[in-house]
Amino acid sequence: MKMQAYLFMGVSTFFGLIAGLYAYWAWIVDGKIEWTGTVALIVAIGFGWMIGFWLWQAARRSERYHGLPPEERLDGEIAENAGEYGFFSPHSWWPLFVAMAVAFTAVGIAIGWWMVFIGFLAVILTAIGWVFEYYRKEFQH
Repeated sequence: MKMQAYLFMGVSTFFGLIAGLYAYWAWIVDGKIEWTGTVALIVAIGFGWMIGFWLWQAARRSERYHGLPPEERLDGEIAENAGEYGFFSPHSWWPLFVAMAVAFTAVGIAIGWWMVFIGFLAVILTAIGWVFEYYRKEFQH
């Protein structure tokens, strides 16, 4: 995971350099900063570093308790990563409903705040449905 963390942080740092160059270039050409692209690049810096830092911390925590993973060792074998990675629902419709509720909320920001409140309620309800999907009926644990 450390390599993924370094990739995220490296690309984000590149976005930082490009954001500075973009703002400077816009200042030279137009005499003012072009805020849309500059802010988008700055947000990309924050998002990339946020994910990279989380991956880096997760890798450090995992190494402390489990040692280096096979993909980080030079003598690591593919067979060492065999096994179950977790449970993934093959038939769930809840992710689609959560995504539609989030999209409704996002559109509500542009159209009207009343849609945001309805969408936020829909996000909460669909997220609850997704989380508790396996606590009832034939799929309960």
